[in-house]
Amino acid sequence: MKPAAPNAEPSPLAAVSSPDHNAERLAALKKLFPDLFTNEGRLNVDEFKKVVDPALVSETERYDFRWYGKTHSKREAFTPSRAALVYDPARSVNPDKAGGNMIIEGENLEVLKLLTSAYRERIKCIYIDPPYNTGNDFVYSDNFADGEKPYWEHTGVTEEGVKVDTNTESDGRFHSNWLSMMHSRLLASRYLLRRDGVVFVSIDDKEVQNLRRVMDEVFGDENFIAQMVWEGAFKNDARQIGVNHEYVVVYGRDRLALPPEWSVAKDAVEPVLTEVRRLREVFGEDYEGASRALGAWFQNNKATPSFAHRRFRYIDKRGNYKEDDPTAPGGRKFDLVNPRSGKILPLRANRGWAFDQETFNRLVDEDRISFVTEETIMVRRYLHETDRMTPQSVVYQPARSASERLSKLMGAMVFDFPKDENVIRQLIEMSSSPDSLVLDFFGGSGTTGHAVMDLNKTDHGKRQFILVQLPELTAPDSSAHKAGYKRISDITIERNKRVIARFQKEAEGLLPNDPQRQFADGLGFKVFKLAKSAFPRVEFAPDPDKTEDENVELLKQYIRDKEATFHMQFEKDKVVDELLLKQGFMLDYTLARRPEFTKNEVFLAKDAFKESLICLDAKIESTTVDYLKNHTEHFFVCLELALDTTTKWNLKHSLGEKLKAV
Repeated sequence: MKPAAPNAEPSPLAAVSSPDHNAERLAALKKLFPDLFTNEGRLNVDEFKKVVDPALVSETERYDFRWYGKTHSKREAFTPSRAALVYDPARSVNPDKAGGNMIIEGENLEVLKLLTSAYRERIKCIYIDPPYNTGNDFVYSDNFADGEKPYWEHTGVTEEGVKVDTNTESDGRFHSNWLSMMHSRLLASRYLLRRDGVVFVSIDDKEVQNLRRVMDEVFGDENFIAQMVWEGAFKNDARQIGVNHEYVVVYGRDRLALPPEWSVAKDAVEPVLTEVRRLREVFGEDYEGASRALGAWFQNNKATPSFAHRRFRYIDKRGNYKEDDPTAPGGRKFDLVNPRSGKILPLRANRGWAFDQETFNRLVDEDRISFVTEETIMVRRYLHETDRMTPQSVVYQPARSASERLSKLMGAMVFDFPKDENVIRQLIEMSSSPDSLVLDFFGGSGTTGHAVMDLNKTDHGKRQFILVQLPELTAPDSSAHKAGYKRISDITIERNKRVIARFQKEAEGLLPNDPQRQFADGLGFKVFKLAKSAFPRVEFAPDPDKTEDENVELLKQYIRDKEATFHMQFEKDKVVDELLLKQGFMLDYTLARRPEFTKNEVFLAKDAFKESLICLDAKIESTTVDYLKNHTEHFFVCLELALDTTTKWNLKHSLGEKLKAV
């Protein structure tokens, strides 16, 4: 029996029987873990068993959506990371003004795992443009680990850089390889989305149907929103059908939590409103003269996007407007009474009024109704009140223009087929609020960061971006490599650096309190790199040829050696990011030295959601313990090796679960 949906209509038996707790539990489980359910809504027992112990399930995997590697990709998504994110001050831009803006250089699955502790259910919007499965494109491999060669070659640790993997048509797992790559990353990213979060994925014809299937499993088919069509320029080399489009697949984390309506700003409205403000200053109350001048302005701007708003060519005391017939098919089938004459305004055949008598009277009082004849009226609709629209499922934006703008910004053609920042900006605008956090874990040329800053400039928002990009080496013969960009992540960083510089250049000469000057002065981002953990791993294995006492002594010596090595390599400023991130602190945290601690260096770490005391000294002194015993309001994070048995017992007795020894 299919479990009831969380908001399903109550059963007729509900009034005469006790609640069906089993159905409620299944519905709750499906809401938390949709990937454990079939497309028909039934719990997949085998998938549930895999969570408990993969060895409980024996199956043959094959490509038909039960593709080869699916079990492994799910296991990879949920395997904890032992890596770290290390701050890179040299490549950061205005880091003291970064807020939450970050560009992270590293393998994206590993980075997503690291972000989960602090950013779980914090992300409002995800946009990704993953590598398309064309047969030659780069395909990510889940192989970040200490000592494994391929990832570290990409970071430049070794002299030769090679692609992690290619996925050719001759490979019997052509689709499976790509699906496994996407599956694990979508699973990991879902935990970062807020309940009202949205994910956009760009894709082409080759894998769109498979992407839809895997996203149905990860997010639940009930959370599918739309499959948008992104139309680009016609390709001159087409032979049978010129494919000049791709797709953007849209899902919500929980569609029921999303606003019932989305909207985006109409294109090129602001130049019209600016001209209207100028004409009203010039013509004063001569609205006929101002209207004639506005009509002439539209004719002189036929080649601009603003010409699309030419129907709003009349000006009155409220602004510029157009006049529309206020009847509509299927409208209210009753007559309106003219409040000025008392006469009935009859309807045309098969038409109805778009509003009722009360609304009509108000519009008359506000001079928004024009009486053309005693039986014909028009309603005034103002551009500044109708400057937003419902997003459309088809978007036209030629890819060539995005490439040209990026080349101009960077001074060279450094990236093939960059996404258009104007389209990405619209996707973010429709799905986010001005204080949202936006994530792109296939950062590419850095378009999403560019789009976020563009949108913030327009609507005075404070959105923040997190971009993740693998440090894939550029081809030695590529224009990017010749321009000095050795890795794709170098382009990601440099593009957003130049966008900030351009905004600041545009704001030069503006007064300090000008909104655009304040916007430009407040821009920055931090760069982090995926790296090995600063904390030593325990890899001790007992010697079967030795006694138990001898192995115990060997273990103690192993621990002493590890701790000594840690102290020798220990750098507090590099460890604190790793430590706090894994303790659930967002990377825009602040640190403040607490003067009440005189024998230890203790800081108060604080982000938007939590705060904690942290001390990374090699020993916690007794005076620190005494203070903490009498001040138990904060969590206290310290090194395990800094505590002897007595100190640990005292702190644990006083702080309980608030003691975090690592």
